[in-house]
Amino acid sequence: MNKSICSNIKGKAVSLTILCVFSYTISFASVNVGVDRGKSASSGIIPNQSQATFNLKGKVIDDMGEPLPGANIVLVGGTRGVATDIDGSFVISVSVGEKLTVSYLGMEDQIVTVKDKKDLVITMKPKTDELEEVTVVAFAKQKKESVIGSITTLNPSELKVPSSNLTTAMAGRLSGVIAYQRSGEPGKDNAEFFIRGVTTFGYKKDPLILIDNNEVTTTELSRIQPDDIASFSIMKDATATALYGSRGANGVILVTTKEGAEGAAQVSIRLEGSMSQPTKMVELADPITYMRLHNEAVLTRNPMGALPYSQQKIDNTIAGVNPYVYPATDWYNELFKNNTFNYRANFNVSGGGKVARYYIAGSYISDKGVLNVDKKSSFNNNINLKRYMLRANVNINVTKTTEAVVRLSGAFDDYTGSIDGGDQLFAKVMRTNPVLFAPSYPADEANQYTKHILFGNADKGQYNNPYADMLKGYKDTQTSQMAAQFELKQNLDFITEGLSLRAMFNTNRYGYFDVSRQYVPFFYRIGSYNKLEDTYILAPLNEQDGRETLDFVPGNKVVSSTTYFETAANWNQTYNEKHAVGAMLVFTLRQSLTSDANTLQLSLPSRNVNFAGRATYAYDSRYFLEANFGYNGSERFARKERFGFFPSMGLGWLVSSEAFWNDDLKKTINKLKLKVTHGLSGNDAIGRPEDRFFYISEVNMNSDGKQSSFGTYGNFGGRTLNGVSISRYPNEDITWETARKTNLGVELGLFDKLELQADYLFCLLEDYFMESRWNILMSRASIPTTMGLQADVMANVGKAKSSGIDLSLNYNHMINNDAWLTGMANFTYATSEFTAYEEPDYSATPWKSKLGTSLNQNFGYVAERLFADEEDIRNSPSQFGNYMAGDIKYKDINNDGKITELDMVPMGYPTSPEIVYGFGLSGGYKQWDLSFFFQGLARESFWIDTSTDNGTLPFLNGQNALLKAYADDHWSEDNRNLYALWPRLSYEAVENNQKPSTWFMRNGSFLRLKSLEFGYTVPTNVLKKVFVKNFRIYFSGTNLLTFSPFKLWDPEMGGNGLGYPVQRVFNLGAQISF
Repeated sequence: MNKSICSNIKGKAVSLTILCVFSYTISFASVNVGVDRGKSASSGIIPNQSQATFNLKGKVIDDMGEPLPGANIVLVGGTRGVATDIDGSFVISVSVGEKLTVSYLGMEDQIVTVKDKKDLVITMKPKTDELEEVTVVAFAKQKKESVIGSITTLNPSELKVPSSNLTTAMAGRLSGVIAYQRSGEPGKDNAEFFIRGVTTFGYKKDPLILIDNNEVTTTELSRIQPDDIASFSIMKDATATALYGSRGANGVILVTTKEGAEGAAQVSIRLEGSMSQPTKMVELADPITYMRLHNEAVLTRNPMGALPYSQQKIDNTIAGVNPYVYPATDWYNELFKNNTFNYRANFNVSGGGKVARYYIAGSYISDKGVLNVDKKSSFNNNINLKRYMLRANVNINVTKTTEAVVRLSGAFDDYTGSIDGGDQLFAKVMRTNPVLFAPSYPADEANQYTKHILFGNADKGQYNNPYADMLKGYKDTQTSQMAAQFELKQNLDFITEGLSLRAMFNTNRYGYFDVSRQYVPFFYRIGSYNKLEDTYILAPLNEQDGRETLDFVPGNKVVSSTTYFETAANWNQTYNEKHAVGAMLVFTLRQSLTSDANTLQLSLPSRNVNFAGRATYAYDSRYFLEANFGYNGSERFARKERFGFFPSMGLGWLVSSEAFWNDDLKKTINKLKLKVTHGLSGNDAIGRPEDRFFYISEVNMNSDGKQSSFGTYGNFGGRTLNGVSISRYPNEDITWETARKTNLGVELGLFDKLELQADYLFCLLEDYFMESRWNILMSRASIPTTMGLQADVMANVGKAKSSGIDLSLNYNHMINNDAWLTGMANFTYATSEFTAYEEPDYSATPWKSKLGTSLNQNFGYVAERLFADEEDIRNSPSQFGNYMAGDIKYKDINNDGKITELDMVPMGYPTSPEIVYGFGLSGGYKQWDLSFFFQGLARESFWIDTSTDNGTLPFLNGQNALLKAYADDHWSEDNRNLYALWPRLSYEAVENNQKPSTWFMRNGSFLRLKSLEFGYTVPTNVLKKVFVKNFRIYFSGTNLLTFSPFKLWDPEMGGNGLGYPVQRVFNLGAQISF
């Protein structure tokens, strides 16, 4: 037990002392039979019942030695009873040999036998947290030793990072989970994560996410507070996920929220304030270098071309002459701040008695972006996300055998930000010229009374001005997510021991809308410049089109609802203390409906039904057997394919419980468990999400994309009618995508301190062209366009497989009473491979085939080097468009004398990482604690984007920015480096250099210091004086250091490096409990 845990337990006595009078009253109410209410607890002696009785004195304390006021002491089999006073003391009349029951809310009851007349000191122990002894599995809980399925459980405290987004804390902390974050923009910074990689072609590749068995989205998971989580589990194999049916085909993330416990009210408050800044900004070339290299880009391609910048402009810019006439704009500095400050607050109250228990929580989060706010603007256009969350869980014991649970939760987002959003504004900087115009101009004489901002532009106003785009307006977004859940649990021991029944009803309501308010900026350019007086005259560019008034632009409006019902019958029994048997049957129904459907079929309610069961057997806590089945129904398939049966089975052997595993061996290897599971899993989330019913065609009888005109073309007398379009053809043979999964596992415990768990997984998806098919849906590749079909023909013809390994390591060591140390490490490797894919015959060019490659494999051209000169070009295969010396030279793979698509080969690693890992240590000494965690990923590749839309292509259209890395390392006539980072400069797009190739492929692997935390817990004896149970202050940080071979931007962003950067956070927090 670490010191922080000890402090929490020790602190319990403080709040209990505060509530002494209340507890005293309640205690007497609960043992009101035979208590003399006219006397205090210490003097409330019950009259002697016989001459053998005597007055026994005693004291009740907790396991930390603190007195427990209000504890009940009742004679077993009698009516006499007293309650302890404020010091935990009591006096009761008893006889030697009689037994006393001692009880206290939140503590285990004790029965004490009176042996003599000596004073008693009774030490109460807290009720053991059930979650420490069991693992949360599908629809139930199992003893940890009997779990066979591959389940990873994470301590919720490890998810407490200084972020408003829970998903950003998952990477590297959970074995079997591939996770990464591509953006740091508030409200859009969800991490992407997959369980054991991706092995499906379908639209849904992410796992099923459940909060209290209620299916939610990644966004809803991101909003939940770690303080509200009781358990966090990842279910990975077929046995663990079988009961969830097709919804759990890609794994399951199961979150259980906290419930109240018997005892006085416990109040906890956590406050945090943090400073956030980008982990790394993209470095751009300085304005002088930009102009010189822009000139070079023109001359090197066209020696007779007109230079965009005169030497006079370059010299005046260097000299710092009027910065509005000769601008040198740092657009990043104009648009963005170096950092921003955010705040978070969370509180929760829990407690209860024998009948009702409650847990109530609320959170407030304020997340701001790094956009600058200009005083000249009449409104704040910076990103400001305010998030409010409420949760209430109430458990009521209706009878001794019936429990009712009500769970209510709500999350509400108020978002204000720029029209384009932070991600697009960052990207626009790359598409803006730093020397063409100033962001805005001070008023000249003609505009001294002009009220609007005089935004800069050039020529006819066709250039990007991200400063104007940022200030021209703002967007308001409102999101509401509410859930109400009612659960009823009935113990049926009166029918047969161990039988119970549970039913749950849940409804979700989601609402979203956004509204934009914006004006049309007025743009100006420098019309003339008086060098002697250093004054200029501005020329308006859109005097007729600009507007000062705000326009109202309504956005999307989405309302959706989900209704869910489940019922489960569970039975567990142990015979002869060795034979533990169990069985469960589960039935679920789910319906969802959304308002933003754009077709008739999508507007219909979406339904899913599942009937599943589980049977378990354990012999002497050594040998374990588990069998599961799921009978799933999907509305997407025709009647003959609508239901699928998917069984699974697992075996486990706790070797360390065998008789031959002697005590000497247990000192070294205290635990050894072997397990194997094998089963089938079905998936109906295949194809496209808009394909609701595969057995029904999708026909638009009024398609404006298929219009026909009658009469004289162009005359008003003519007539145009909409036509008929088909987006899907019916196919009654489309059926379930089925996965066969095998899991081999080892759990190893060493020296009672170190625990290792390893799982080897093997997932094979095969096709069988029979009535019960196991197949992957994909478009047919062999249908010629001459057939006149409008839509793709889909069929279950694909196959894929995946394999990998999960490792998790945990270390716990109590050095002495003052010092403790814990450690953890996780490693996940998951790779996938096409084993059947319908494609043209590539026998002549086998490298074009997807067979044997990863499902996320990159294909591109092999870049050998840059062309040395024109002679080199003439002696090389023909390539793309117009190209010159210094442009990329590709390898002719098929030796046909020309570079075409037939020369594209698989290259690099997949776009999704195959390896994710993490490791960290936590330690403490007395009141101080320190922890750190490193996270990394490997075997991932991405492209540096060189497209004309959002790429890093410099000088395009006379305005794209130039990366400093390109300026420092590019091919030029003076520096004919055949392996330079950037090829020959150009003022326009060069088709040859924009092809996906090894030239712009980069290794996305990295290792980063994900989190660091240093804390101090105030001693309990100090807190007693202010009636506080626990008080801890801490400093923490995330994304503090990054080690990677890629240097242009944060490697975790992959190819999205020009977007809103991932954030580095420095945080100061305090947690206080009463």
